Amino acid sequence: MGLFSTVKKNEGWLSIAFLPDGICVGSAKRVRDGKASVELAMFYPIVPPYSAETLERMARELKLAGFRCGTLLGGGEYQMISVDAPNVPADELKTAVRWRLKDMLDFHIDDATIDVLDIPVDKNLASHNHQMFAVAARSTLIGTRQALFDAAKIKLSVIDIPEMAQRNISALLEPEGRGLAMLSFDADGGLLTVTFNAELYLTRRIDVTLAQLLETNSDRQQICYDKITLELQRSLDHFDRQFHFINVAKLMLAPTGAAGLHEYLGANLYMPVEAMDLADVFDLAKVPALADVAQQQRFFLTLGGALRHEETAL
Repeated sequence: MGLFSTVKKNEGWLSIAFLPDGICVGSAKRVRDGKASVELAMFYPIVPPYSAETLERMARELKLAGFRCGTLLGGGEYQMISVDAPNVPADELKTAVRWRLKDMLDFHIDDATIDVLDIPVDKNLASHNHQMFAVAARSTLIGTRQALFDAAKIKLSVIDIPEMAQRNISALLEPEGRGLAMLSFDADGGLLTVTFNAELYLTRRIDVTLAQLLETNSDRQQICYDKITLELQRSLDHFDRQFHFINVAKLMLAPTGAAGLHEYLGANLYMPVEAMDLADVFDLAKVPALADVAQQQRFFLTLGGALRHEETAL
């Protein structure tokens, strides 16, 4: 199984994410002309490493046999790199990208599982700088993850990444005809994305973890806020230069629980900043516990993964 694998069914997805303090399980169902419905959101506080027996017990309890299941890689389990799109036929694309990545990864290219994601160009201009994202993970890691699910008797349909989970949420909040920047935080750090027409155009990692963001020492928290602001300014300025045909309407800040971050970013960035609530995207009626901001932060990417839809094959 490669990254971003697809299946033919159209029912809702169930997403399983392995966090440092447990396992998040979330399911969402897209609704025509309405908010996606959260069908399930469960957290199992389990200390890693995770065993097949643990997953199997969880699967029996939640009756997962009828679900299409996906899992998310953690932020340190893959590399995502922007590369020039090779001018080759579609069936040769991954091979060509693999050749370009051979000196860019922190492990040997022969040990890599690779997938690609197109970055659409301005349709009104002749393209001379067509780029795409290449995602690379160690094949041993992918194989181990598959084996874990196989041993737990859970049919794994897709292995996804946080950037795509965040893209799924961002796409539902985009203003008509404009781009949207989105910023989230977890134990792996900050994740900035920019989407336009439901496509991912920019992704940046910010080296500030959720724990650092929630620091009670005001001086240390201020350092984190300043670091985040500087990285956002640099990244968004770079985006404006590279994708001048996209007008980014605003920055959406995913739930964090960090006091004052929304206001601080709003005062120091040139674009509007809004704090989002999962209720902006999801119908939370079946899982009222998600009204709590800490639970929203915990399930943010897991539910984003559950919003997955079929990708177009390159």
